[in-house]
Amino acid sequence: MAEEGSFKESPILIAGPCSAETREQVLQTAAGLASLPVRYFRAGVWKPRTRPGAFEGAGVLALDWLAEVKATYHLPVAVEVADATHVEAALWRGIDAVWIGARTTVNPFAVQQLADALKGAPVQVMVKNPVIPDVDLWLGGIERLERAGFADVWAIHRGFPNYGGASPYRNPPSWAVPIELRRRRPDVTLICDPSHISGVRNGIESISQKALNLGFEGLMIETHPDPDAALSDAAQQVTPARLEDIWKQLVVRQRSCKDENLETIRGQLDAVDAEIIHLLGRRADLSRQIGELKKNLGLTAYQPERWREILKTRSEWAQKHQLEPEEITALFQLIHLSSVKKQLRILGR
Repeated sequence: MAEEGSFKESPILIAGPCSAETREQVLQTAAGLASLPVRYFRAGVWKPRTRPGAFEGAGVLALDWLAEVKATYHLPVAVEVADATHVEAALWRGIDAVWIGARTTVNPFAVQQLADALKGAPVQVMVKNPVIPDVDLWLGGIERLERAGFADVWAIHRGFPNYGGASPYRNPPSWAVPIELRRRRPDVTLICDPSHISGVRNGIESISQKALNLGFEGLMIETHPDPDAALSDAAQQVTPARLEDIWKQLVVRQRSCKDENLETIRGQLDAVDAEIIHLLGRRADLSRQIGELKKNLGLTAYQPERWREILKTRSEWAQKHQLEPEEITALFQLIHLSSVKKQLRILGR
C-alpha cells in the first residue's frame, strides 16, 4: 500500500466471501488472503436475502469452517448476526467479531435484542448503516451497543439502496451521511464497504480510495476464489490476488497535520466563508423585502416560474466557474427553502 506522510497504523482490512458456501471455498479464500494484513476474515453465514429462493447461507455448519480458518491461518473471523440465536451460535464457536446488517440496523428493537444477547462477549462489534440515510438511526444502533458495554463499536458504510434513479452505484454512497456521523462522533472507527456500494468489482478500487481520502479507517471488501461462480453477489466480489493488487495501489494520506502553507490557505477559506455568510445575510434581508411586497400585492410565497429561472441561471453561472451544476442546484434548493419560509412568516402576519 502506497503511503503519504507518516501514520500510527495502516488502514483496517476486512475481507472474505459474501457467503460461506462450502468448506473448500472458505479455506481456499483464506489461503489466498493469508499473506495480506487482514484484520478479520468475513463471511456471511446467515444471508438475509431480499426475496425468497436465493442462497441464504450454509448456517451453523459454516461456523465450523470459520473455526478451521482461524485455527489453520490464524485469521480472526467475523460474521453477520441478525438475532439472538445467531449470537449464541457464533459465540459458542469462538467467532471474533460480528456485524449488524443494514436491514437489521433499521429496527431499534432488533438492535436492542442483539445488544442484550452480546452483552459481556469478548468480540469486536460493527454496525452497518441502515437501509435509509438516517444518521440518527445509525448512531442509535451504535449507542445501544455502547450501553451494553462495548466501548469501541465500529461503523460500516455500505451505501443506501437506489430506488429507481439512474446511478452508477448499486447502493449510492451518499457520502454526506458518514461525514455527518464522523462530525458528531469523531471517536467512532469508520469502515467503508466498497463492494456493496459499487455492486461491480471494477468500481471497488476507486471507491476504496475515496473512502481513504475522506479519512475512513478501514475497508471491508468481499473476496472469492472464483467470483463469477459465487452463489451471492457474484458481480461485486474480487479474487484474493485482485484484492492484493488493489491494496498495493491504494494511497493512504494523513488525517491531520500542521503545515504553514495549508494553514495559510485555510485562513483564506475562513475569510471567504465569512464573506459568504455576510452575503447570505444580505440575501435574507432582500427575501424579507420581497415578502412584504408579495403581501401587499396578494401574491403567494412560492412562485414556480421564478424558481425555474433561478435554477436555470444559477446552473449556467456554476458552469462558467467550473462548479458542478448539481451541487449548486442542491445549495440553492436550501437557500430558496429558507427564503420561502421567511416569506411565509411575513404572509402569516
